[in-house]
Amino acid sequence: MSEMPLTFRLANEDDLPHIVRMLADDPLGAAREQYEDPLPESYLAAFGAIRADSNNELIVACLGDEVVGVLQITFIPYLTYRGSWRALIEGVRIDARFRSRGFGKSLFEWAIARSAERGCHMVQLTTDKLRPKARQFYESLGFVASHEGMKLKLVAN
Repeated sequence: MSEMPLTFRLANEDDLPHIVRMLADDPLGAAREQYEDPLPESYLAAFGAIRADSNNELIVACLGDEVVGVLQITFIPYLTYRGSWRALIEGVRIDARFRSRGFGKSLFEWAIARSAERGCHMVQLTTDKLRPKARQFYESLGFVASHEGMKLKLVAN
């Protein structure tokens, strides 16, 4: 018996507990996320902002009705490359129970096709240096570590 097909759709508010659980389900995520019932209001506010912005898409991967993966795509207009668009992929997770089945690859193939559909000339992402397997995965998809990324954390008001 074959496994049902993976499908992709925009996330809805009912998906938030599943998404936050996946974001918190590793050592790095556990230190920065707050998975509890009910979820902190900050997640609901962020979800509302994402849904209200036509250049942001929070995508879930589903097996039937079960959410098994997530990523966020932000479509960014640039003046560089003659005023082209880029897609930024962040917040990528596959539920630990469903890893090593090709779902991450399928989710990325969908996201790359979606980025092309939106007219992007490039897809970019960052990956934490503490996640070498993630970097290897992205390289297997054709991503190249062509730049050195930098971040500056700001103190919230």
